[in-house]
Amino acid sequence: MPAHTRAGLTANDGDVARSKTAALISADKVSSTSVYDPRGNHLGRVDTVMIDKTSGKVVYAVLSFGGFLGIGESHYPLPWRELKYDPRQDGYVVSITEERLKGAPSYAPGTRADWADRAWTGRIDAYYR
Repeated sequence: MPAHTRAGLTANDGDVARSKTAALISADKVSSTSVYDPRGNHLGRVDTVMIDKTSGKVVYAVLSFGGFLGIGESHYPLPWRELKYDPRQDGYVVSITEERLKGAPSYAPGTRADWADRAWTGRIDAYYR
């Protein structure tokens, strides 16, 4: 039996395992996962995650929110600690309401957030404290 099968991995022919387990999820599966407010209303979806290069920990989830059919939506970085996975909804729940999210730091699609700018990340962290 190949080592990757014995270890319980789902990879085939050296391909990277991309399935979900009880406690783990691959980064490509996190992207597009739905995000809900405390009342269960759909807020948006995770567009991407930002990972600290040194520690390897996810620091932010960037939420795509607003607009219609992807037009006019903005990207809202949320501290990763704000997201709690809810298996019943197969998505993340945040304690933030839509009203509060609308006032959060964000950036428009097609523009780039300056993640190296400590003032930018500081505004995000301060908003969610």
